[in-house]
Amino acid sequence: MAARRCAHLLQQNIKQHRLWTGPYHLEGLRAFSSLPPRCTDGVYKELTAMRVRKPWIEAFRESQKLEKDSTQKEHPRPDTTPKSMRDSYVRVILPLAQDPWMLDTYANASGQLRTGALLMDLDALAGVVAYRHTGEGVSTVTAAFDRISIQNPLHEICDLELSGQVTFATGRSSMEVTLQVAKAPQQGQSVASQDIFMTCQITMVALDPLTKKPVNIAPLKLDTQADRALFAQGEKNYQNKKKLKSLHITSKPPDLEESAEIHKMWTDSLAFADSNNPAVQPANVISMAKSTIHSTSISQPQYRNRHHFMVFGGYLLKQTFELAFTCASAFSHSRVQFVNLDPSTFEEPVPVGSVLYLASRVTYTEEDKNGGTRIQVMVTTHVRTVEHADRRSTGTFFYTFHTDADVKVLPQTYSEFMMWVQGRRRAKRLEAALDADGREQLQAINAGSNVTE
Repeated sequence: MAARRCAHLLQQNIKQHRLWTGPYHLEGLRAFSSLPPRCTDGVYKELTAMRVRKPWIEAFRESQKLEKDSTQKEHPRPDTTPKSMRDSYVRVILPLAQDPWMLDTYANASGQLRTGALLMDLDALAGVVAYRHTGEGVSTVTAAFDRISIQNPLHEICDLELSGQVTFATGRSSMEVTLQVAKAPQQGQSVASQDIFMTCQITMVALDPLTKKPVNIAPLKLDTQADRALFAQGEKNYQNKKKLKSLHITSKPPDLEESAEIHKMWTDSLAFADSNNPAVQPANVISMAKSTIHSTSISQPQYRNRHHFMVFGGYLLKQTFELAFTCASAFSHSRVQFVNLDPSTFEEPVPVGSVLYLASRVTYTEEDKNGGTRIQVMVTTHVRTVEHADRRSTGTFFYTFHTDADVKVLPQTYSEFMMWVQGRRRAKRLEAALDADGREQLQAINAGSNVTE
């Protein structure tokens, strides 16, 4: 019975052209035609079918043979002929309003959409976009999420369009992939600006499959004024990332204004801890140490990437987002709303079979000009082997949420004060970015969204 239902769903998706449209449509259908019938798990599973080429056990056995064979096969070099942005364009329709079984994968207990599931899909989509640009001669990995932001809230369950293309590539090893999630338009129409829900930029890096060293890829050729504008924005994003390094707390110590804020919080914490002092810590002021939440899991093969032995970056992003959401909700005792993911870097890959440790904490809070509070959560990740012989940091992620509650975080140790300063700097950059995007978008975010955890 289950097998018949899987076959029916797959045939229905292909027949109605519901999952693959646009320039990628025919290739998607050809790929599906060679696959055995199986149930869909949303875009992630379908995109993974395009990216993971063999079952895990086959890849595992092949790797064991290669370990015994010292000879290495040569891989084809990537085609570096300049390509247009349209060459890498991919458009995917997610029929959530039409298919309640697919909606099962994306719905939470409140009947709303899960941002974490969409983030996992976006990373999978970025991988497909990157391979359309580079070809098969390289391995591509997610290096960083440069920014993810909410443009307009979703107030209904609707069909979603996920689309993206390479928007910045100079011929070196890295490329910027720009993606968006929007309410799916009627056939023959384009997406309206007010229907764009989420946008993001992801940096992908091309590596040699054998040496794992960066390799050059095709640069972009700019055919239209719109292409040139997107490329210029990508170049600006690249320069901004370089500037961020010089503003890091390890490179730039607290200035006079930040030092004054630190001193005030330090004296407040001393007063609250002194039994002879009449000052009492307000109920809405919470120590940073008390905001920490941890998570531990084993990295299973089912979440591997195209190259089989490392965990898919989108899965890691989903895990960090859901832990950050839980942390912000527990801290504020409210249902928070996602606002932004600040530039966040994948420092090291997560090997299949390793133990993944996640730690989240609230590092900064500030009053929202439109009411409520913005909460910034930092999630750090590291891995150990099952034997716990070593420890490697794999990435740090910075999420911002909005809550209607009035809450404040209070650092108390030197390390916490430095995290607070870094969070404050990130918050100022976010405010500037939101100002640039337009005040009406910020008001829409604070008005509430149908997408939560």
